[in-house]
Amino acid sequence: MHVVPVPALADNYIWLLYDDAGDAIVVDPGEAAPIEAALDRRGLRLRAILLTHHHNDHIGGVADLLARGPVPVYAPRDERIGHVTQVVADGDEVTIARPSARFRVLEIPGHTRSHIAYVGAGMLLCGDTLFSMGCGRLFEGTPQQMLASLDRLADLPGELKVCCAHEYTAANGRFAQTVEPANAALAQRVEQVRALREQAQPTLPVALATERATNPFLRVDNHDVAQWCTRHGAAADRVSRFAALRAAKDEFRA
Repeated sequence: MHVVPVPALADNYIWLLYDDAGDAIVVDPGEAAPIEAALDRRGLRLRAILLTHHHNDHIGGVADLLARGPVPVYAPRDERIGHVTQVVADGDEVTIARPSARFRVLEIPGHTRSHIAYVGAGMLLCGDTLFSMGCGRLFEGTPQQMLASLDRLADLPGELKVCCAHEYTAANGRFAQTVEPANAALAQRVEQVRALREQAQPTLPVALATERATNPFLRVDNHDVAQWCTRHGAAADRVSRFAALRAAKDEFRA
């Protein structure tokens, strides 16, 4: 399976998965034109669309893609998502014949109340819940929900490729280094990201194991991260530490 992050809108990635036979899956198409161009350029046939949540920068291109021809559209149960042919929920399996792929569905609320992820084919398709060295804003969920969702993702196999939906990595890395300035793995990842962005290359996908070593939102139990949270007013519990991190990131400018 080939995995390509297709740039869209201001800083989105639409994930294009395809096999050598020319069959393709699209994940979170916020607009149609970049994906249509990618499909045509590679001579691919769209076979399925996977959606993680209802925000328009993830679903805005679905109608135009379906105008090319009907394909199944998988999504969480949410009245704000149209064109869905198959509603999926926690523990469901999505099986696609061409390209041959199977994904397990995880409910990961926090960014939105109905957010899901798809895990399979060596990938973690996590929308706006987990970003490289960061996480999504809490638009509809609570810190407790979001932390539980991130814990769930962090427990997945480390070799999974994290395929998140925005190129936020450089800014996230700058914030992460204010939390863990002595983290050598983080410094290495920040330098890697700098080099990639200087060449206008995507910083994704990235191994989940790398995220566990560098992402402060997955490291609320790490001593240095916990100490930082305490200095920034967090109570002793994990949820308070996560909330302190998220609040600080919301205000971070650098």
